[in-house]
Amino acid sequence: MSAKDTVRRNKTAIQTTLCGDHRLILNKVHEKKLITTREYNNLKSINKEDVEGHVVELVDKIMNKGEDTCNAFLKLLQTDEDIKTTYPELENIHLNKTCLLNTPVQERSSVDGDVLPQESKRRKEQYELNSQPSGLCVIINNENFPDEARNGTNKDAESLAEVFSWLGFRVLMCKDQTKDQMDRALKCFASQSNLAQLQEFNVTEWSGSGFTDLQEAPKHGDAFICCILSHGRKGEVLGIDLQPLSIKQIKRTFKATNQSTLTGKPKVFLIQACQGGQIQRGVLEPCLQTDDDSHSPFIPEEADVLVAIATVEDHLSFRHMTNGSWFIQSVCQQLKEGCPRSEDITTILHRVNNEVAQKEGCTLKPGAAKQMPEIRSTLRKSLVLSPHHK
Repeated sequence: MSAKDTVRRNKTAIQTTLCGDHRLILNKVHEKKLITTREYNNLKSINKEDVEGHVVELVDKIMNKGEDTCNAFLKLLQTDEDIKTTYPELENIHLNKTCLLNTPVQERSSVDGDVLPQESKRRKEQYELNSQPSGLCVIINNENFPDEARNGTNKDAESLAEVFSWLGFRVLMCKDQTKDQMDRALKCFASQSNLAQLQEFNVTEWSGSGFTDLQEAPKHGDAFICCILSHGRKGEVLGIDLQPLSIKQIKRTFKATNQSTLTGKPKVFLIQACQGGQIQRGVLEPCLQTDDDSHSPFIPEEADVLVAIATVEDHLSFRHMTNGSWFIQSVCQQLKEGCPRSEDITTILHRVNNEVAQKEGCTLKPGAAKQMPEIRSTLRKSLVLSPHHK
């Protein structure tokens, strides 16, 4: 029987036993590097009255990390003297079916003697997200254009704010920006020294139930998220003055430099807009609106950047006038489902691609109005976002 199966089979008994002192087991698994510092802080911040919630979340997280972590966890439960003394009931739980205690010394990790090499390697291949908050999530939400309003965009903005706040980000929004305002606001975010100037762009902050006035200058963390909701066209997003800002320029604004606090840190851009005027196999019906947007070619030197765009080049993307856009709503839902399972952002966005590709526009002919999102990435490591408990 595998270590993961052993944990799964004895999960209820393990959780019930560890509830006797949830702080000790949390500290022990952190000491042995079975969870990251960020995960440790998040677990500590769970409602102190919910002892069972602490332990259930911890065991679930251990299981989601895979066989090596489960193996190390079972070893810890069987060999640590403090644990054996504090939880004597563990002796009555069948944890030794995987012969964990017979593992040769030379097979143990050189890192700390408890975490196996594969687990240590996995951690090195992930971006470290230990800051509190995890970073900034900036939403540029352009709703009111001269000829029409982008109905449904506020639903997208609120959905993004809810999910990225849940993932530990400080969420800010710039509403109804001209091309020049978008350009200058993004440059302020890219330059730590200029963040205090953001009041010029009417920046608001997500408070949990809505957006309120910005009270203090934000600071960068270990990751940066930028969501742009607007009209656009091939290679460009539009300000509310209908002037274009190229997506290439947006990316270059955040290019790695010796001075940037974001150098070496993951930067994710989610762009809801069209890339042209063509409809994929169909004609739009009144229940859907479109966003005319852009394609973002990557420059090889620009590392640690991921851009996910609502649709492929030359085509329209769909936005429901009440429920929001296909792309953004799928992103938010898939983040809610995938992040608790410790899935990386690329895997989650591939699932978004599949979900959006299966949607149908309101036409009489099946397959007449389709949409295919696009992902482009220069990320050098896996980016795993974890729920942040308040």
